[in-house]
Amino acid sequence: MTLDGAPVHGVVDGDGRLIEADPPLAALHARAGGAEGGVIAVPQLAALVRLARRLGIAISRGVIAADGEHDLDLWVRAQPDGERVRLAIVGWSVRPATSPFAASPFEREHDFQRAGADWRWETDTALRVTALLPAAEGLLGEPLTRLFALREDEDGGFPILAALAARTRFDGQRAAWRDDGRHLLLDGAPAFDGEGAFIGYRGTATSLGAARPVPPPADEAPASTDAFGQRLGSALRAPLDRIVANADSIGAQVDGPIRADYARYAADIASAGRHLLDLVGDLVDLQAIERSGFRVETAPFDLGESVRRAVALLAPRAEAGGVRIDRPPADEALAVRGDSRRALQILVNLIGNAIRYSPPGGAVWLRWEREGDIVAVVVADQGKGVAPEDQARIFEKFERVDPAEPGGTGLGLYIARRLARAMGGDIAVDSAAGQGARFIFTLPAA
Repeated sequence: MTLDGAPVHGVVDGDGRLIEADPPLAALHARAGGAEGGVIAVPQLAALVRLARRLGIAISRGVIAADGEHDLDLWVRAQPDGERVRLAIVGWSVRPATSPFAASPFEREHDFQRAGADWRWETDTALRVTALLPAAEGLLGEPLTRLFALREDEDGGFPILAALAARTRFDGQRAAWRDDGRHLLLDGAPAFDGEGAFIGYRGTATSLGAARPVPPPADEAPASTDAFGQRLGSALRAPLDRIVANADSIGAQVDGPIRADYARYAADIASAGRHLLDLVGDLVDLQAIERSGFRVETAPFDLGESVRRAVALLAPRAEAGGVRIDRPPADEALAVRGDSRRALQILVNLIGNAIRYSPPGGAVWLRWEREGDIVAVVVADQGKGVAPEDQARIFEKFERVDPAEPGGTGLGLYIARRLARAMGGDIAVDSAAGQGARFIFTLPAA
């Protein structure tokens, strides 16, 4: 149902009181518990009024407001007028109320207990874990599939994925704990915020069988400290990811225009958050590679494909900085032995550094060559170079050529060289101050 005719108007004064209102708005205000001439009682309208007043500009936005057993779809324009804000509402369509997630098993404790579930979980829209009971904070921010390995049902499908596409509930998703192989059934239901927007899933996990121990490799020492580091890293990443995402949203002005200096502040916050995320990742890697008995599993792979993947990942950064990447042929293979994931990590570090230190309009060159049993990838830039006296120091922990420059943790090259050497290769630098730098990453040929 939709109200016909002219827009519905209202006026809110500087104290947030609805001092003028056409009958439909006055009635909605009263049904929401507001008094005549009192503070506006519809939360979505009050929030829009505050935003328009704070920014000093007109804001037009669609909102969903609860109205008894129904919801209202409204298109609202809030126009500041001195201390007052004038409202003009069009649309005013009635729709069935969005079912709150409070009716789900996750929120209804008695249903959870009756079902006999062992765990309760909650995710965001990308199925990243935002809550887990019993508590396991080290897994917050990780994908749900980091906890559970999903299994096909009898028809070869995955109920959770079909439900995610349709944003509906699912039951009986087969899975297994990543840690010990225990068989589980997952149930979940979509969650929505007060405005009807999908915000993720919440559900339960019920164990179907005893744990199957997974013994560590015979020559590997207990890694409790390593596990602690990984869990600490995960616990730090989750809030930092949220800080970066929120700051990016503010800077992109997705909720309406903001002052230019505020947008710059948001960009600074996001940049600092990303720097901290890089540092967390480096510290977790640092703990791993310095653990006694650390080793890298090696197998044949195409290093040329790793170079192309690294370039694809870093192309937006290069474009933003006005740096051209001169890459090798797209179809050329380069067979080596090593860990392809670690090799990609090394290449992203080396190429990322080259982009960072190249001036706008500059270029980064990527070349590779084979000499005997060694394959080398050369990453060259047009930056200010590395003086001979600094070339050994940059591979040490927390060392940078110019600590005053933004970005970097002082761990990237140290970790990269340790990883390269663990795979039977190495990283070297050939440079002179003011003449750019050439980093040479080598691995054994396959």
